[in-house]
Amino acid sequence: MSIVEGRRYGISEVSELTDVPVHLLRQWESRFTQLKPKRDRANRRYYTAADIDIVRRIKYLVKHEGMTMPGVERQLTRELLGEGRPKTRKEILDLIDTIDEEVRTLLDMLGPE
Repeated sequence: MSIVEGRRYGISEVSELTDVPVHLLRQWESRFTQLKPKRDRANRRYYTAADIDIVRRIKYLVKHEGMTMPGVERQLTRELLGEGRPKTRKEILDLIDTIDEEVRTLLDMLGPE
């Protein structure tokens, strides 16, 4: 099943999409401030595509990176604020140019071999 932007997903659908048990999704909602699915008028949770991305990222950080819950919380905050990561193609190219200039400066300081 693919994720469609703008569509609302129930907790059981998200559980199937991410292979994260429903009870664990509920725990993560209470532990991670970044994961806050909305509720409809009947007070049922619904997740957006962005929420599903966060669930997948939490799962990856916990299972594959071996991070603790507080570590995951800090990492998600940094990622969602965009700290340390270029947001546009221009920012990426500017960063590459800056790195290139710094490397050339260091090589010049070392002198010819």
